Amino acid sequence: MSVNSAAPAPQGLGASSLLLMALACGLCAGGNYFNQPLLHSIAEHFEVAQATAAVSVTLAHVAYASGLLLLAPLADKLQRRGLAVSLMLLAAVGQAICGFAPSVQAFMAGTVVAGLFSVAAQVLVPMAAALAMPGQSGRAVGWVMSGLLLGILLARSVAGMVSEAWGWQAVYQGAAVVMAVVALWLWKMLPASRSSLPVSYGQVLASMWQLLRGQQALRQRTLVSALAFASVSVLFSTMALQLSSGPLGLGDGQIGMIGLAGAAGALVATQAGRLVDKGLGRVSCAIGALALLLSWPMLWWGGAHLGWFVLGLIVIDLGLQCLNITNQATVAQLLPAARGRMNAVYMTGYFLGAALGSALGTLAWRINGWQGACTLGLLLAVLAAMGTFSMRRSHAALAAAA
Repeated sequence: MSVNSAAPAPQGLGASSLLLMALACGLCAGGNYFNQPLLHSIAEHFEVAQATAAVSVTLAHVAYASGLLLLAPLADKLQRRGLAVSLMLLAAVGQAICGFAPSVQAFMAGTVVAGLFSVAAQVLVPMAAALAMPGQSGRAVGWVMSGLLLGILLARSVAGMVSEAWGWQAVYQGAAVVMAVVALWLWKMLPASRSSLPVSYGQVLASMWQLLRGQQALRQRTLVSALAFASVSVLFSTMALQLSSGPLGLGDGQIGMIGLAGAAGALVATQAGRLVDKGLGRVSCAIGALALLLSWPMLWWGGAHLGWFVLGLIVIDLGLQCLNITNQATVAQLLPAARGRMNAVYMTGYFLGAALGSALGTLAWRINGWQGACTLGLLLAVLAAMGTFSMRRSHAALAAAA
């Protein structure tokens, strides 16, 4: 397939292939966020407390992190296209279980299955980097991550609107069908891709620990992104609880529509990837850390004033995506022969941070409501910013020594 030279897509992949990979990533990752605007409706349907329904947010993140640790590294051993398609089909099964769940326990089980196998997205991201032309891997990651981020951000909006029209179960039932169709489309469109140095599964898992110990940049960037995602996950796990109660009293559809505001964060993805390619990753990291810090005072006020909440949501998503895209694109360039494992280590830490943030966010909500959640979110943002600027200083010291 020929690609116009003016197009921003990397020459190593056609624009249609990149768009399809972006769509697949968005569906896989976004499926783990359907529950966030629906917690009130899920709790009512199964006749459980809202805090019980909110446990599904933590389970989704834990399952995703487990899949990253145990399944995503297989990208360095198996044929990537077949692995991505198989995982995506299994994730569709998980969505179907959620959509037809007869009990809250079955719903939680479906959430775990969907989250575990939705790591197909993190097979496709390093695959895009591997197939990109030299010097354009950051841009390729940015393209595919744009789809992943839009999927995460739009999932809340689509879930809310579909729930208002046809009920919350229809969200999961429809997602299962769409994911299965896109998975088969991936099989038809993508080229076969395999690591040039395939290793055994045991070696894959053992080497991930070795990579974490031996790569300081991997450790630093994983920690910073994990703290940033923990901060944002405090918001994800409590926003529906605040917006559906208190002075605002919004419904599923309205809460979902507010999620559209965060889609602005996805616009940063391709630009952050390009900054990495130009050696300006530290700039986008600094922007991300500052945006994360500024967002929480806005969200605090936004608990009672919708305008401030929307602005805070835009800023916090911008901050998270600046940090994540920059760090992930940088990690992808550290050891090209171990891209899948490096990405798996990074994303495992990233989503463990999300799981911790959502669990602590639910606890903070129980203790002191919205004020408790915002205090916790700001504290985690401060830690992420401290890690970001500490990382900048260490890199500057290394450069000076060289």
